[in-house]
Amino acid sequence: MATTAAYMEYVMERLAAFGDWRCRKLFGEYMAYRSGKALLLVCDNTVFVKKLPELAVLMEQAACGQPYEGAKEHYVLDLENTVMLERVLPVLEAATPLPKPRKKKV
Repeated sequence: MATTAAYMEYVMERLAAFGDWRCRKLFGEYMAYRSGKALLLVCDNTVFVKKLPELAVLMEQAACGQPYEGAKEHYVLDLENTVMLERVLPVLEAATPLPKPRKKKV
């Protein structure tokens, strides 16, 4: 089951309180970006966060799951938990590197 456009609208509304976000559709699912960094993966109407060492303590009580078959386990981010969002999003952004520039085809 792919993420619905209505659910992604809800995600973006919740994230708007935490700065300027954008999203991009990828194979029926979505990636949410802030400051040019891919921070959140939205699959099957669920928001996933990569399991980073910097988030281990903050997200120790969070549910976990696989965003898609064959993926590594990710944390599930509860968008209704504003306190958790306030704590997790800045750490996630600081710990996530900018993507490497693509090489131009000749």
